Amino acid sequence: MRTYFEPDEDEEFESAKELLIRRCLAWADERDMRAEVVMLSAVLDSRHRSLDGRLAYWDPVQIRRFLLEWIPRYVVAAQDVLDAGPESLLTFLRYLTASGLRDPRGAGLAELEAAVVSVAAEYPAALVDPLRQSIGKFWTRTALDSGVDLTDPAALDRFRRDVNAGRIPYDADILDKLNMARFLEPEAEEERALAQPPVTLPGAAALSEAAARSETVRRLTALTEWVGTEGRPLTATGNLRLADARALAELLGTGEQELKVRGSAEMRQVGLLIAWAKKARLVRVSKGRLLRVARATPILRDPRALWRRAFETFFELGTAVGAPASGRDDPSMLTELFDELLPDVLNTVYGMPGPVPVTRLQETVWLTCQEYFMIEPGEEESQQETWRRQVDLDLVAAFEVLSGLGAVELGHGVADELYSSDLRGANPLLPPEACERLLLRLAEPGPLVRLSPLGLSAVRERMLAAGRDAPLVGELADAPPAELLGVLAQHYTPESTVVELEGWLAKHGGDVEPLLDAVRGCPFRTRAAALLRTLVEARTDGGLILERLRRDPVLGPIAVTTLLEAGRLRPEDLTPEEQLSLMAEGLLGLLELGGPEAVADEVTEMLGEDALGMIEAVLSAGHPAGAAMEELRTLVAEPMRARSHRLRLVHGSAHGSRGRRGGHTKRGGKRKR
Repeated sequence: MRTYFEPDEDEEFESAKELLIRRCLAWADERDMRAEVVMLSAVLDSRHRSLDGRLAYWDPVQIRRFLLEWIPRYVVAAQDVLDAGPESLLTFLRYLTASGLRDPRGAGLAELEAAVVSVAAEYPAALVDPLRQSIGKFWTRTALDSGVDLTDPAALDRFRRDVNAGRIPYDADILDKLNMARFLEPEAEEERALAQPPVTLPGAAALSEAAARSETVRRLTALTEWVGTEGRPLTATGNLRLADARALAELLGTGEQELKVRGSAEMRQVGLLIAWAKKARLVRVSKGRLLRVARATPILRDPRALWRRAFETFFELGTAVGAPASGRDDPSMLTELFDELLPDVLNTVYGMPGPVPVTRLQETVWLTCQEYFMIEPGEEESQQETWRRQVDLDLVAAFEVLSGLGAVELGHGVADELYSSDLRGANPLLPPEACERLLLRLAEPGPLVRLSPLGLSAVRERMLAAGRDAPLVGELADAPPAELLGVLAQHYTPESTVVELEGWLAKHGGDVEPLLDAVRGCPFRTRAAALLRTLVEARTDGGLILERLRRDPVLGPIAVTTLLEAGRLRPEDLTPEEQLSLMAEGLLGLLELGGPEAVADEVTEMLGEDALGMIEAVLSAGHPAGAAMEELRTLVAEPMRARSHRLRLVHGSAHGSRGRRGGHTKRGGKRKR
């Protein structure tokens, strides 16, 4: 039972959603908690159609998004069902925690409960706000208010014709505002971001030491101290006097003090650092003077904090980093999109296992610029080459600035084959002409870039702030066993799983038994199998653990299945009891993944009239998965028994009956209740 699905895994997600809702409702009913099916479905939809897609990851931000954005925008239901939104969400969050499904990187249950209570105060007003609904919900509500049966295609067609003919009243003013909002406001349904691999970072002390060694941190500190409390005079155009600029260039080591320039505006390195200091709120301009910001003193004493502020404000420096296009005063294409494109570029570098060829990044940046500025293929080729060259130069300049900050490491060499492997074949990711250009360039040595530990940490912080998943090796050291294994099974690579698991065990006495107990307690058999497989594959003694678990009353069937898959057992090695348990395990897995109909269809296709007998044998085998076996009984066996009973009645009339010969029954007749 997974809690993460790719956007195109529609069937898999819907099957998991049905299972989760079914189990949550049963759990809630046992505890007299309220949970509405419509709301539970919306809860899961809201997380699946989000930036990170993690169904079991929740924090106060996600709670606000669900209650104040998702439900008002998309959910159409009776008022009493809508009113139960916060309560249903609370039940779901409690169920996630109780069943070991919660993602431990999110908030704890107590914090989540407090957040639901807090947001619930705003919920009623959000529900009745007509401007929070989507256009689809607007028309759905209009149709329902007009008595339209939404399941009847003909009725929907008549509704559309009536709307176009003006026979259906609706609030045109609200509709106009909703249409306008489509272009001005983000959708609650977010585009899925690429999943990032787990990364390893040094400790806080090492990162602070690296920040203190940053050339840019040193220069910004020196510049601020040079400005001093008295400040420095500026020219009428707002620039430093040339003599002051030369002195500052020498102090900062930019090498511009000997340049033959007419004014300080032509000293680009000095200009960049002054612009950076302004954006970082270290200095400010007032009454013709450049002044030190008094409140900047604490951050100047903390290199790591100053480094973070410099990194965050870097994305606002497009015009200072890039040169004007073709010597003109207007900015180049990249500098106009700097704050949008550079974060994406760094996110791309973040996810790569080694140094990235700059030429590959230049190609994708240029393609984005072409699309944004609507450059047509028919544009003059020489003009396109000029624009392209400027974009390439500006991206290199940006990397050089980031290198000075210590956020990236620059190198030179032939790119790894990884960066050209997706440019060949029938369906390359880029246009054919771009693939041809890149394949030629990637065959030769060129500039390479990778994130430094400081850069890796900073980009990760930005991703987390945006709501993306960015795993960090070591962050699960305090996670409960079931939640630890759940994250490792779905979001970690095999290599990072080994490191994370070793760290967890080192902190918890080195005993794997708590992890095995967590697998035993998992109420989902497919998930339990995945958790156990994750554990044993990460351990050098994994095979021995499986052999030991073969006789385990709870994990035995899963262990046997895993041993068979690994070739450590042969089918003829199994005892009759193990064969029956294995059959039960397969049916329970199919029930979780495909639902009751899939199980009934499968066994009927295999065994025909003997299908029910096989199900009965499995139910009497004493399989340890109580909840799953109860579902097999109520959702599969009992309906099959009922169908079998009806079929027996059809073959002939019982003694004393007065039905028609041949056993035909009237269908569709009314039944007394």
